[in-house]
Amino acid sequence: MDDPFQISDSHENGLSRRAHWAGGETIATVLMAKTVENPEIISLAAGFVDNETLPRDVVRQAMDVLLSDPERARAALQYGTTSGHLPFRRTLLDRLLQADAVGEGPETPTVEQVLITAGSNQLLYLACDTLIDPGDIVLCGSPAYFVYLGTLRNVGARIIGIETDEHGLMPEALEARLASLERGGELDRVKLIYVTSYFDNPTGTTLPAERRAALVRIAKQWSRRRKIYVIDDVAYRNLRYYGDDVPSMLAFDEEHDTVIVADTFSKSFSPGLRIGWGVLPRELLGPVLSQKGNIDFGSPNFNQHLMNIVIEEGLFDAHLETLRESYRKKLDETLEAAERFLGPLEGVDWVAPRGGLYLWLRLPEHIDTSLSGSLFSQAAENGVLYVPGDCCYPDEGPGVCRNRLRLSYGIQSCESIHRGVEILAHAIRKVSR
Repeated sequence: MDDPFQISDSHENGLSRRAHWAGGETIATVLMAKTVENPEIISLAAGFVDNETLPRDVVRQAMDVLLSDPERARAALQYGTTSGHLPFRRTLLDRLLQADAVGEGPETPTVEQVLITAGSNQLLYLACDTLIDPGDIVLCGSPAYFVYLGTLRNVGARIIGIETDEHGLMPEALEARLASLERGGELDRVKLIYVTSYFDNPTGTTLPAERRAALVRIAKQWSRRRKIYVIDDVAYRNLRYYGDDVPSMLAFDEEHDTVIVADTFSKSFSPGLRIGWGVLPRELLGPVLSQKGNIDFGSPNFNQHLMNIVIEEGLFDAHLETLRESYRKKLDETLEAAERFLGPLEGVDWVAPRGGLYLWLRLPEHIDTSLSGSLFSQAAENGVLYVPGDCCYPDEGPGVCRNRLRLSYGIQSCESIHRGVEILAHAIRKVSR
């Protein structure tokens, strides 16, 4: 097998190695093409948000407040800072510390450690680009968020999967992998542990508090000669429909020197505003800001001023209640349809999520759910799309499961969800004969 980190003499088009690592048709482009080819298709693949609940009226109210104040409007229309709008960053940090019940102390994160980005994916990329050289190792769940896997490949990372169960990434499996890497002389190449700790994409699982504490403790203990950071991707935290909230992993990092928090308003408010944000350990702030400054001088300033007003005026929390109610109904419909149409099928099972946007299905071992498998083509021909599970697995680790798939209920109506799951069940029956 060719070494992916070697420069190939056959690359005569002048592209960089990173351009080649990022190349090739992605699952997202394939699914988009399928949707365009057949507008009537029911896409249970796209992780989009519900079009009907996008906050048009809320944005109009906030816009009126912003533009009615000439000084405030001019400030919003001017360049901002690389870190982002200071009052907005302060608002976000206060909300996070309150949600996590983190009190003031000498190590408590300050507003200087808060960074606004163009969606959380930019923050994830900046962290990778700042920390990872080609061949460095990132550990994550197996399966994991497939867009982030693409980001990691783009910077030349080695991606090693860690076993997961119905409660998410398993701390004992993480520690065993770190011990194995140490025995192989590769521990110093480990730079990051990545976790989607709330309603994971794709599995829908949420890490219990004790596992959060264990993962932070393990990262600190194994940071022997080189720091190992933990990225806590909390993109779906606000999309909780049942049960109680759990503190983010930041709350278990007493020194606040290990956990990187990455959050976004794309799922909880509007993806069109492209507002992500995060909290960085102090030693990473300067390097990440330098990277961001070289890219864009700072994220769109106007959007930050607007979003800060949305929160200040109490419009965001009110919108969240509406959003949660809508998604709660869709989750219930998805689970009811799954129980009705998929439940009777031998070897099909799932773990019911309590929030988020995704349901992760396991099918019988002989059914290949990949793009090249018979189920995907059968389901698409009958009018439904899903995300093949094999694209969610890291390059190394426990191995790729080709009998998994992800359903997303965010964008479809309850009626379409019901019909889509019924079509999928019919396709499964057909390929099982």
